[in-house]
Amino acid sequence: MLTGDNPHTAQAIAQQVGIDEAEGNQLPEDKLRAVERLSGGSAMVGMVGDGINDAPALARADIGFAMGAMGTDTAIETADVALMDDDLRKIPAFIRLSKATHSILVQNITLALGIKAVFLALTLAGYGTMWMAVFADVGASLLVVGNGLRLLRK
Repeated sequence: MLTGDNPHTAQAIAQQVGIDEAEGNQLPEDKLRAVERLSGGSAMVGMVGDGINDAPALARADIGFAMGAMGTDTAIETADVALMDDDLRKIPAFIRLSKATHSILVQNITLALGIKAVFLALTLAGYGTMWMAVFADVGASLLVVGNGLRLLRK
């Protein structure tokens, strides 16, 4: 945890929430350097911030979370995700939702292109008609929308 607050406060908060390392009195440049150093590996680097001082590190991180309720406009605009109720416990849920969204997006693209490829092949072989292609396209659209709606259940 990197914070501009004093080191004693940083250590106390880190201990309460189970963070192993905490550094206080960090300037914006220090936070940016830390994010750049951590970004060198294969791991994803996330940054949570609320102020204009956090904007450079939020922009450099693989994913930036801005604390929306108390955050500055600059931090919110720079970050990838704005937490409007400032509840850090929701970050794991956001990560799970983004992975599920990506998975369903890939499924939908594969499904839609697959159906179009099948009907292109049928048409080129002389077995497909224009009406079959239209119904297949509408059916594919409905399947894609239905598949996407699964996210609402999670």
